[in-house]
Amino acid sequence: MTNTGLVLSGGGIRGVAHIGVIKALEEHGIYPTHISGTSAGAIVGSLYAGGVKWEDILEFFKVIPIFHANRFARKKPGFIDTEKFYDEFKKFFPTDKFESLPKELFITATDIVKGELKIFDTGELIKPVLASATFPGVFSPININGSFYVDGGVLNNFPIEPLQLHCDKIIGSYVNALKSIKIKDLKHSYNVLERAYKIKSASESIAKFTKCDFVVSPEELCEYATFDMRSIDAIFDIGYNSTIDVLRKQGYSKQ
Repeated sequence: MTNTGLVLSGGGIRGVAHIGVIKALEEHGIYPTHISGTSAGAIVGSLYAGGVKWEDILEFFKVIPIFHANRFARKKPGFIDTEKFYDEFKKFFPTDKFESLPKELFITATDIVKGELKIFDTGELIKPVLASATFPGVFSPININGSFYVDGGVLNNFPIEPLQLHCDKIIGSYVNALKSIKIKDLKHSYNVLERAYKIKSASESIAKFTKCDFVVSPEELCEYATFDMRSIDAIFDIGYNSTIDVLRKQGYSKQ
């Protein structure tokens, strides 16, 4: 039996494009058996691994109140208390265990104290998912067994590694394509610093593309900010249409 892995990058609200990717894959008879995700990819990946339909995952992103005042952190290092999203996920994962999922799932998060990457694939599920999506400085770190975790994308924004051990085929969805710019766009020192960080992150991820059978990485997503909640439908459409184009080039047809 062929195991097909799907790796989903981080990227804030641009991660909604992953949902469009999933829709297009299913329309072409491709149903991944193993999922690896970080940050927004961890959220999409966990819901998909849990058997949630793409339509419901999309609706989840539309209705979850990420910046509601009652989610603000108090006496924690961050503006938003990440743990206050637990109940939203509990509705989808009543058992709260990796072992209860229909698909194999790998979630990455960064130990903010030790500076190490952690791959979660057994035991408690919801906290690792929340930890993986904890954007540093905005959301408060998550305490899991005495260690504090933030966004897995800090150390690995395209976590293909767990899939290589289990899958015959790997498909990638990367939503942080490096935007083309001109030197005049770097007007301030923080622009240069931000650009340098994006180059480093993108180069580390792109180097892994050759290990995938194919990757969907739409450059159009560069136009959308990390927390651009108003553009969910447009981002979803970009993910879907880009995947259709890639699948056509790969020789796949709709079923």
